[in-house]
Amino acid sequence: MSNHCRAWSEGDPILEEYHDHEWCKVNHDDRFQFEMLCLEGASVGLSWKTIMHKRESYRAAFHGFEIDACAAMTDEELETLLSDPGLIRNRNKIFSVRKNARAVQKIQEEFGSLDAYLWNFTDGQQVDGHWETVEEVPAVSELSAKVSADMKKRGISFVGPVITHSFLQSIGIVNDHLADCEYR
Repeated sequence: MSNHCRAWSEGDPILEEYHDHEWCKVNHDDRFQFEMLCLEGASVGLSWKTIMHKRESYRAAFHGFEIDACAAMTDEELETLLSDPGLIRNRNKIFSVRKNARAVQKIQEEFGSLDAYLWNFTDGQQVDGHWETVEEVPAVSELSAKVSADMKKRGISFVGPVITHSFLQSIGIVNDHLADCEYR
């Protein structure tokens, strides 16, 4: 059965699994949120399909996205990853994982958790568009622009408003499943 909400993932088992069980699902785990932040950052200029097919390599390379372990990575470790064919071998993107981990540590110190920081933007409420058609689903929002600006101010890289909207979808702060999607 075809599902028009699922059109971007249909036919690719990895993307279908992501759409059906992770995308726009509320997740309060700091490690998962950090993973999505890093993967979304890696996707800048590329397709989400490319990143999702490299996800396991990213997890292996970046210590399962444990924030403290990523923050402690050395220049030598990061340099080595530049030759890993399982990753997007862009120096800025590779080094941004450590930079972003360190920024997230400061956020955790200030807010208690990355989760508390992020959900503070919506007073703990999920933003659900109840869209009827794919064409209605925005690529950017006032919320993503606001979160993007604040994250940039805190030293987080690869968080423009469009990528930030995708990030907010990935952790469930924004639910952009269509109103009739069986996976919402």
